[in-house]
Amino acid sequence: MIKLSRSKIDLFVECPRCFYLNLKLGVKRPPGLPFNLNSAVDHLLKKEFDLHRQAGTKHPVQDRFELDTIPANHPQIDNWRDSLHHGVIFQDLEKDFHIYGGIDDLWINSKGEYHVVDYKATAKNEPVMELAEWMTGYKRQMEIYQWLLRKNGLPVSDIAYFLYCTGSRNENEFNDQIKFHSQIIPYKGNDDWVDQTIEDIFQCLQSEEIPREKDNCEYCKYAISYGNIFVK
Repeated sequence: MIKLSRSKIDLFVECPRCFYLNLKLGVKRPPGLPFNLNSAVDHLLKKEFDLHRQAGTKHPVQDRFELDTIPANHPQIDNWRDSLHHGVIFQDLEKDFHIYGGIDDLWINSKGEYHVVDYKATAKNEPVMELAEWMTGYKRQMEIYQWLLRKNGLPVSDIAYFLYCTGSRNENEFNDQIKFHSQIIPYKGNDDWVDQTIEDIFQCLQSEEIPREKDNCEYCKYAISYGNIFVK
């Protein structure tokens, strides 16, 4: 069974050629740098929301933005957040795909609908208050999570939430702490594209022909310019 992570689906959307080289021929894009501070913020947020999850209470940020949600105390929440060993899983037996992705959090409203939540952390002069045009990958990320949870039978709201934490660069001193501004940014997802993309991925992997390079793919340009044997 072929393991198809959320990030691999996104890679296919970005560049089918890079996806093919990775999945079919084992040629990966150069890895990005780890963001350890971002990971630390994610970890602390999960611990903080878990306190309210166990108590069945709202987190203060949910209160501040007047959301009709509390952290969902679902029995699978720990597995669904563990992308390395589990994640939210759907097995497409017809295509022999094991599709998965790890969410950051899941909130539930008074109607019993679930909201996918993703934590984001950055540092800027001004707080992030809305999604920028370049954040299309973030939006696809949410929609894939919504699709996976629906495949697991959950009543998932179209409204997902980004909890964006912006570290301030404008303080006069460090004093062993960074002040963050937390902003909840709602996003109305639409996962209609996912099923067709899974089908396109299946057809791509059945082919022996390497897809053409994308004009706007810097990785393809780099590989071609250095004469990589797989992309000649």
